[in-house]
Amino acid sequence: MTHVDDASDGTALRRWEQHAEIPLMIGAFVFLIVYAVPILWPQLPPDSLRWCRWLAWLAWGVFVVDYVARAILAPDRRSYLIRHWADLLVIALPLLRPLRLLRLIALLSVLNRRVATRLRGRIAIYVAGGSLLLAFCAALAELDVERNAPHATIVTFGDAMWWAATTMTTVGYGDTYPVTARGRVIAVVLMIGGIALLGTVTATLASWLVEAVQNEKQEAVDLRAELTALHAKIDTMIDPSGAHTGHHKSHPAD
Repeated sequence: MTHVDDASDGTALRRWEQHAEIPLMIGAFVFLIVYAVPILWPQLPPDSLRWCRWLAWLAWGVFVVDYVARAILAPDRRSYLIRHWADLLVIALPLLRPLRLLRLIALLSVLNRRVATRLRGRIAIYVAGGSLLLAFCAALAELDVERNAPHATIVTFGDAMWWAATTMTTVGYGDTYPVTARGRVIAVVLMIGGIALLGTVTATLASWLVEAVQNEKQEAVDLRAELTALHAKIDTMIDPSGAHTGHHKSHPAD
């Protein structure tokens, strides 16, 4: 009965997410390393490449277990699957598995609980961490598909990071650019992600300015209300002739 109650109100799901946080962080780190190493050092010995592949599968298995467990423990499984359809695609479609790198957002969540207590603080951390993660992953993916292409302009990791930075910020110098179809798809995704992150920064700043102005207006309103209340109290203590209530002198009758 307790198990059913926990599942119905989401308590079991919250407990799972708390306990799974550290394993997911470790899995994300492992996945990031074994994904990046063969791209950055393509001349690795075959044994090392094989280990990277096995560790990548192991990390991916951790993400699969996490998704299945969350789906089972969710109070409304159908609604959960609908709301997390992207997670299902990333797990089910092999071509999208590298997107599991986004599980590194768990690192930002832990950092958020330690250093941020307000919504804007969390957004700032997510935007900063998300920008670095997006640029790094896009650079890796772009280098992987472009490096050996004919007439490629992105042939080193430095080229790839420069391309990612200029693309995310919509600067687009044009000195490095993708020449393959897959590289252009990655570029489109990066452009959309960069615009979304810049929009988040702009919206956060606008929200801060609006709230600051509203706080100042509210402080002025509160001050006027306090002054009005103070004047009302003074008026109740002073009679029209200026004598204080309760201190009238009694005069003997003539």
